[in-house]
Amino acid sequence: MNVLRIAAFSDGTRGGNPAGVVLEDAMPPDADMRNVAADLGYSETVFAVPTPEGFRVRYFSPESEVPFCGHATIALGAALARKHGGGVYKLALNKANITVEGHVEDGAMHAALQSPPTRSAKAPASLVSQVRDLFGYTTADLDPAIPPALIHGGAHHFVLALKSRAALSAMKYDLAQGRKLMNQYGLVTVLLVFSETPQLFHTRNPFASGGVYEDPATGASTAAFAGYLRDLKWPHGGKISIHQGDDMGSPSRLTAEFSDVSGSSIRVSGAARIMEE
Repeated sequence: MNVLRIAAFSDGTRGGNPAGVVLEDAMPPDADMRNVAADLGYSETVFAVPTPEGFRVRYFSPESEVPFCGHATIALGAALARKHGGGVYKLALNKANITVEGHVEDGAMHAALQSPPTRSAKAPASLVSQVRDLFGYTTADLDPAIPPALIHGGAHHFVLALKSRAALSAMKYDLAQGRKLMNQYGLVTVLLVFSETPQLFHTRNPFASGGVYEDPATGASTAAFAGYLRDLKWPHGGKISIHQGDDMGSPSRLTAEFSDVSGSSIRVSGAARIMEE
């Protein structure tokens, strides 16, 4: 299999979250996809094959298949634009149908996805305590304006908002304990958030369920978080910016645009760059 290596949500010529992109005429066997994803070692690798309507798409982390991955979808959009030209492509996922739009202009690649529907729910107090303890935070570290919640935008995530940028920078946890907790509750990631302004957020995204300590850019959790802000009646103004990966030395920039219609799709966009041909 030919694997493209593309960093999604990059900041110019640096940063972004690496993803493997495999474009084939037929979907490879599950075992082969798992092996490719594990050998590559990126948080996700996306596999896409053409259908009469668009493309059938599946995502694999080094340890498991995931229902939706934002940064790999952005990488796929860039790869499709390079191969087939700019435009909007229909994608059939395991449990949802979405689109990705890709363009290449003067060698620069950009892509935007439309997420699956979003929803959110109050997090049980016992789970809040477990997540907080996993990262060593106290109640005093939390931002009461954005309560802990279970959020969904194609995959399940847990969001924990912090009062300070310093608390976010200090994030650390035990990978094995994080994997156990996330798998127990069916969480793909935990999203840690600091609100610099009502429209600018700094985030970190532990992905222990997939065997990855932290993602430098996570489109799926960004979509889920944007949906949660809408549910909170947050003054989002229809658009938020996410700065992620800075604490990892891999600056990533994500933009989410959305309406006030409850549950509706979130548009998540960003740049992409080729890592290896």
